[in-house]
Amino acid sequence: MSGDLKERFARLAEAVAVRRDQKAFGELFDYFAPRLKSYLQRLGMESSQAEEMTQEVMIVLWHKASLFDSSKSSLGTWLFRIARNRRIDALRRDRSGLLDPEDPALHPSQPEAADDIVEAEERDERVRQAMLDLPEEQATLVRQAFFLGRSHSQIAEDTGLPLGTVKSRIRLAFARLRRTLESGDGDVTFH
Repeated sequence: MSGDLKERFARLAEAVAVRRDQKAFGELFDYFAPRLKSYLQRLGMESSQAEEMTQEVMIVLWHKASLFDSSKSSLGTWLFRIARNRRIDALRRDRSGLLDPEDPALHPSQPEAADDIVEAEERDERVRQAMLDLPEEQATLVRQAFFLGRSHSQIAEDTGLPLGTVKSRIRLAFARLRRTLESGDGDVTFH
């Protein structure tokens, strides 16, 4: 997340905390809700459960935005941590007895080291900059596939493009991103 975007989200969260600013909340909701839902689905939640939990996380933002501290993390990190913890709580409440106590999702992760966070943000910024060099038709498909978590089939259906075209454009975009990122400082690998 770029520094400007991170700061913008922090300001919007502050507006929600201080003034209950509905417009600020709406902007945050529009940006984070689809990403949270996609994240929860990747963790194995059904679409309807992920949608419901996303709503819960956004309600936490509305009611407890004052607890967010931009000096400790980005708003995205804070919201995704809430989503992860809510999912763990839901798994623990599940009385089906099917929980595996060794499931990594049930064990809290260690906080990320500050230098790892900075390195990840720098890498993310390099990827964002590389994305700007892609033709728009490729960039749009990459965003749908990897930032919104949509399958190639869903993208083909939504865009009206043949599935092969979607796959080909994404493959070409990755090749171009790989070349751009590897020609930079050489420490970014793209799989």
